[in-house]
Amino acid sequence: MDILTTLRETFFDLDAMRAALPELLRVGLPNTLVLALTSAVIGTALGMVLAVCGLSHRRWSRWPARAFTDIFRGLPAAVTILLIGVGLSPVGLHIWGPNPYPLGILALSLIASAYIGEIFRSGIQSVDTGQLEAARALGFSRPSGMRLVVIPQGVRRVLPALVNQFIALIKESSLVYFLGLLASQRDLFRIGQDAAANTGNQSALVLAGLFYLLVTVPLTHVVNAIDRRLRDGRRADGATRPDDPDGVDLDDPVLAVSQEAR
Repeated sequence: MDILTTLRETFFDLDAMRAALPELLRVGLPNTLVLALTSAVIGTALGMVLAVCGLSHRRWSRWPARAFTDIFRGLPAAVTILLIGVGLSPVGLHIWGPNPYPLGILALSLIASAYIGEIFRSGIQSVDTGQLEAARALGFSRPSGMRLVVIPQGVRRVLPALVNQFIALIKESSLVYFLGLLASQRDLFRIGQDAAANTGNQSALVLAGLFYLLVTVPLTHVVNAIDRRLRDGRRADGATRPDDPDGVDLDDPVLAVSQEAR
């Protein structure tokens, strides 16, 4: 019983949780979401560029993209955040003053872009090569065929993996505390850690973990729902579907894009 009492008082002290709750809601949760969402948007844009460059036939475009991906996927996230946050701090001081927040977003964005680029690349490569050949036969240039036919199909196939990467990014945002954020910029983890250090009680840190669960668990179910929907859609694609009045099967992406172009 003494052990259970100690565990309850150390990790599940309701008074300590109640004291930390307002700051976690007012400061920690918004900052965590801003870090994750901003990094996800920038990382997705950079990831698409990396994927396209990585699939290029030109070595001067393909090799730098592969090197970038290997480096930022191979380094631990904490090392990348420290290297960028400390190494670029003079530049940051000159541009936006003693505010490490943008450098943390930059580091997370670069990490995310390396993983998202590989996700996009695998999705694009999973599209049958006949799709691009059919687009070329209909008069599309290679860039137009990739942009209008191949890439949309590839992105659609990897949506579950993209959401999984966003979940990982939410958790990795906790590592930005290494840069010494201002009091108003602290995320969920840092607020919980500070409360635990000040009181000697881990309950606030447990509450911060519960907030992470409240954000990531629903997203996990979203991933499962998207995956089921995509698998149902692929099974339905095998069935016979009616053509449009002009005799064009609008479920064929190449023919549909060609019809819209006309």
